[in-house]
Amino acid sequence: MKQKTMLALLLTATTLQASAQSGDTPTEEKKLTLVSNLKLSGYMISQYQWADQEGAESNGFNIRMARLSLEGRALTDFYWKAQVQFNGNTATLGTSPRVVDVFAEWQKYKPFRVKLGQFKRPFTFENPMHPIDQGFMSFGQSVLKLSGFSDRTGEAASNGRDIGLQIQGDLFPNSNERPLVHYQVGVFNGQGINMRDADQRKDVIGGLWVMPIKGMRLGAFGWTGSYARVGNYTLVDPDTHEPILDGAGQKQVVKGKQTVEKRRFAVSGEYVTKGWTFRSEYIYSKGYGFKTVHNTKADLQDANINYEAGDKAYGFYGLVIAPVADFNGKKLHVKARFDQYCPNGKRSTAKTFYELGIDCELSRMLKLSAEYALVNDKALKKTNYNLIDFQLGLRF
Repeated sequence: MKQKTMLALLLTATTLQASAQSGDTPTEEKKLTLVSNLKLSGYMISQYQWADQEGAESNGFNIRMARLSLEGRALTDFYWKAQVQFNGNTATLGTSPRVVDVFAEWQKYKPFRVKLGQFKRPFTFENPMHPIDQGFMSFGQSVLKLSGFSDRTGEAASNGRDIGLQIQGDLFPNSNERPLVHYQVGVFNGQGINMRDADQRKDVIGGLWVMPIKGMRLGAFGWTGSYARVGNYTLVDPDTHEPILDGAGQKQVVKGKQTVEKRRFAVSGEYVTKGWTFRSEYIYSKGYGFKTVHNTKADLQDANINYEAGDKAYGFYGLVIAPVADFNGKKLHVKARFDQYCPNGKRSTAKTFYELGIDCELSRMLKLSAEYALVNDKALKKTNYNLIDFQLGLRF
């Protein structure tokens, strides 16, 4: 769906909501039966960040996120949502604005729900979290690289989403009607947001977790699939990955389809109680990526695989958020996180964040946060540098 069309739909639906609520005519009241509980909302996260990385020093303001969404119900049992992101690549405007969510879900039965459209991939606990509620300056590195945000395969930035079909449900409610088990499994194109399938293969992603006590989740996730491009690439030896030369000693460049595999799993745990949050996830991936990240059409047409980066990657994070004070609903927290990602499956190239921070929720709609991170990046000549981050999250 074109971006302008989505914006027009949001405006039209908002107008319909206002007209329907006024109850001017019987016809408008009938529309409410088909489409009801319309809600227009959004949020913005503004950011200031400073870093003293040698050779790449930086400081500046940024709009980390700006989104507008419309949601509602249809025919009682269907929930739907459309969400547009307005900030992004302002150099080419290739990814700004863009549709991030557009789906409908049949919710008649809690043990079996069906979702169709573009939405979050069912992989890891952290991926589906709201960016303001996630708790830190960004999602964990392994979540960003292995859940489809800035994926190591080279697919376009997709905010952890893809196009597909998913079933999910809550099972075995206890005496308090709290479910003890949750499952979710989906079939997706594997190309990221707003992209058709390129190799006619599908990604299968699923997760299962148990909730033995209130506030606790212990889960495991699996992912098998591929990411493909149709473009130019250099022929290589399948065993050594060295270029194959022609009779004149030149590299042979051909045009065709190249596919990289995705074989991933995650083990996750979380416990939230009395204002405290403990969360940790380990994610492992096997499969190569392309040499370029898809930001432009030229990138997408470069089908060279980055064999030098290896076909393995893994990451781990562990965090704790602790309540400090609560003044008439104004909540203050301190927090810490260890976040490590090994981009080629070797500790010798690990990038690690040691983070400390504080945040203040002035209300459910407004949150201020500040963080300091000591960063150790073994890929750099000078491995250690400092990073300071301030953010303001606003919902409406």
